[in-house]
Amino acid sequence: MDIKPGTLYIVGTPIGNLEDMTFRAVKILQTVDLIAAEDTRHTGRLLQHFEIKTPQVSYHEHNRSSRIPELLEQLGNGSAIALVTDAGIPGISDPGYELVKVCVEAGISVVPIPGANAAMTALSAAGLPTDRFVFEGFLPAKSQQRRSHLESLETEPRTLIFYESPHRLRETLQDLADIFGNTRQIVIARELTKLYEEFWRGNIEEAMSHYSQREPQGEYTLVVAGTPPTQPQLTEEELKAELLKIMSQGISRSQASRQLAKEISFPRRQLYQLALSIKMTDQDSE
Repeated sequence: MDIKPGTLYIVGTPIGNLEDMTFRAVKILQTVDLIAAEDTRHTGRLLQHFEIKTPQVSYHEHNRSSRIPELLEQLGNGSAIALVTDAGIPGISDPGYELVKVCVEAGISVVPIPGANAAMTALSAAGLPTDRFVFEGFLPAKSQQRRSHLESLETEPRTLIFYESPHRLRETLQDLADIFGNTRQIVIARELTKLYEEFWRGNIEEAMSHYSQREPQGEYTLVVAGTPPTQPQLTEEELKAELLKIMSQGISRSQASRQLAKEISFPRRQLYQLALSIKMTDQDSE
């Protein structure tokens, strides 16, 4: 294909295995005027491997505000620019989105060059439903924000995909267990396409046990089953009776709701609202 002047090319690069680089991607990177890279040193190794001499400029989270106007000016003057990230498709969980957005608003042509993607790679081999799924990227680093976000996904029926770093994996698994329950199925993909690629499959409780005995290493993609499509056929009064039985043991409404939610795979929030409506003769905590 011929390079078009004044065009931004979104070029997918390997997520680990260099053999996943496409012929089209190599040709684009060889013939554009400039490559905007998340990390020029990292991309430099890729370019060296494929003997690509095109000059680079950095474009990342910390310099995007100043770099975007520069790139727009060059595109407006007819330069063809390729945007690449350290691994995978630019714009997916990185600031490439903002450059694409302003280019679209400015009427600059944006052309995608498909490539490898960790989320789709993990999903394709996970063995969980693929007809409907939700990509959530990286969860918030702070515990309270992370748990709040997971609570908003508690009743999501579609397969969920998350990215996670090794130093937060155990905390995230604990939060998943607390909010989604121990029995929810999860697939943990590690170091995709690389030498030590690994898929671990089981439920969340088993995953917590597995990673309590080994130190998390590498980058992780978590594929989590959605909430079960069928809910137990219990009436509201029967649910209240179950909650009351647990609460009568001195357990708070909140903990009782969480415990019953895990036992019957029922939305915790709904159970908590029911628990709040239960009147008890003895004072109880929330």
